Amino acid sequence: MNKMIRKAMQSPENFVLELSYQDNKGRTTRRTISPIRFVDPTRILALCLCREECRNFCLTRCTNISLKPAHEVLMPVPMG
Repeated sequence: MNKMIRKAMQSPENFVLELSYQDNKGRTTRRTISPIRFVDPTRILALCLCREECRNFCLTRCTNISLKPAHEVLMPVPMG
């Protein structure tokens, strides 16, 4: 997982991440994010392309993470 995150951080014009994210109320949504930096070993700061704002993502709440070519993603991305 960290390899994919780092690749997207190092080349944000080329890659984004798609993932399932469970919020603190247990709701799961599908997100497309552009990671900016690690806040600490368990969290990343990322631009959420679904909400069009920076958010902190707890890595233990992220599942089904995949690296996607950025040119395949339209802005804004619908949240689902």
